Amino acid sequence: MNRKPVIAIDGYSSTGKSSISKKIARELGIVHLDTGALYRGITLFAIKNCTDSNGKISSEKLVSQLKDINLEFRNEGGELVLYLNGENVSAEIRTVSVADQVSFVAKQPEVREFLLQKQRDMAREGGIIMDGRDIGTVVLPDADFKFFLTASIDERTRRRHTELLSMNQSTDFESVKENLIVRDKTDSEREISPLRQAEDAILIDNTNLSKDETAQKILEVVRGKKL
Repeated sequence: MNRKPVIAIDGYSSTGKSSISKKIARELGIVHLDTGALYRGITLFAIKNCTDSNGKISSEKLVSQLKDINLEFRNEGGELVLYLNGENVSAEIRTVSVADQVSFVAKQPEVREFLLQKQRDMAREGGIIMDGRDIGTVVLPDADFKFFLTASIDERTRRRHTELLSMNQSTDFESVKENLIVRDKTDSEREISPLRQAEDAILIDNTNLSKDETAQKILEVVRGKKL
């Protein structure tokens, strides 16, 4: 089969899904789509435009304004950069305020439906790797390869804390850990497309693996199977 593979990578927050997927995409010459960035983009829009009198995101306001959201990835220097209504938001979507509220936004059925077809359309021609929380179970159930990443909560906290500090964001280890615990619970227990391992997905615990080592394990599987 000449078509390039479709690869689905799901897993918990801060298991390195996005950066690992980018490495694999470069190795295989395929496109990487960070679906989490799409949900973060909508969350950023909601924070700016859809809050109630208490400063919390109003799901009703957000749903009514989904039609006003234009998300697109642009290839800049070999990297897909997210633009929200024409503005580069690749850095802004990684802030603590967005991280704190993205799970709430992502569990809204209307938001998931809004993004579902967009993601499927991008994968139709093959040659793509997507990472998220329901790629192998809902978005791309027929993906050629499926992987599920996990790691210990303390290791994931360390990674996320280090990432935030590198972005000059003031935070502390315990606050980051609590945020991840809450996100895990919200993502796993939501009624629509909960985070779970697809039955045919390969589980990789990368608590003690680097991103390069995790990517290599995935590449060995992909390259070992002829499509």
